[in-house]
Amino acid sequence: MMRVLVIVLLAVNALFFAWSRGWLDTVTGLPAEAGREPQRVAAQQHPERIQPLAASAVAALAQRSCLELGPLDGDTALTAAQTVLRAMGADAQVRSSEQGGEWAVATIKMADPEFRARKEATYKQLRLNYELLEGMPAENPTFVLTRHASIAEAETQMEAFGKRGLKGIRVLALKPAQSQHTLVIQADALLANRLKASKDPALAAGFKACTAAAPAAASAASS
Repeated sequence: MMRVLVIVLLAVNALFFAWSRGWLDTVTGLPAEAGREPQRVAAQQHPERIQPLAASAVAALAQRSCLELGPLDGDTALTAAQTVLRAMGADAQVRSSEQGGEWAVATIKMADPEFRARKEATYKQLRLNYELLEGMPAENPTFVLTRHASIAEAETQMEAFGKRGLKGIRVLALKPAQSQHTLVIQADALLANRLKASKDPALAAGFKACTAAAPAAASAASS
């Protein structure tokens, strides 16, 4: 009987020793190191660099600030900025306004130097102001006679010029009407620093402190 008891005790001790070394983890499903997880400690990178934050530093990080991004011209720029902000964990409100376009009564493209000289002589004789079109290389050389805030105004003016005998003129869209957007973000210090440090082209408009609270009608961009 004693011999059997000794054999059982030896067997139990041997099993415990094998389990404590992790040799039976896959068999028992009870890892010997489950409670302590030494692999996490072993995986630490430079643990000596970890320093507790002072209370003042914690308070500074907890402070929230209001930042504005913009203006962003058009819906494409808005969508690109929203995508980047969501990826950075920032929620933004959108403030939008409509920016009017600009139309001109202008000459047709004057590729012929002789035609251009005749136009200049005519306008000087009629004492009409004109200027060389800029910023649209594909349309040059072209003279701009008048500028207008709507296509209807430009067409009315072109009709008036037509009654005076002016030919070779047209209504030319200089700048289409489009929406202009500003994104408003409430951010803690860490997020604010990340946003300001970002080099993403979609955020190239830059961040500044909010000039006014976002209106209640602003639409939220969910993350």
